[in-house]
Amino acid sequence: MATSKVGSIGDYIREQRQRAKVSLRQLAEATGVSNPYLSQIERGLRKPSAEILQQIAKGLRISAEVLYVQAGILDERESDTDVQAAIRADVALSERQKQVLLDIYESFRKEEGDPAEAATRMTPPEG
Repeated sequence: MATSKVGSIGDYIREQRQRAKVSLRQLAEATGVSNPYLSQIERGLRKPSAEILQQIAKGLRISAEVLYVQAGILDERESDTDVQAAIRADVALSERQKQVLLDIYESFRKEEGDPAEAATRMTPPEG
């Protein structure tokens, strides 16, 4: 079961907002969430609902799933590769762009099959 990380979700949201160079007031306008409520979330005084996290994710143009994991609503995916994590974390990509890239990446991985088998196909025959 996921554990609550109320303080850390606020810290994470603040960090993402600052990286995006968005003021608290601008984020409030973009999300429809009040400025005081966002401030309380960032300071760890309030625990945002999944709906509020989704609005914040849209306002920051980041994955709602990442916020859900940070808030302890979802368990972190253990199967993500570094590539998948990087795509999900890229704030310059829209959610649609991220999903398309993840789908393409996954199709390449499935096409190659087992990594050990792929390595033997790439090794030239001895002789």
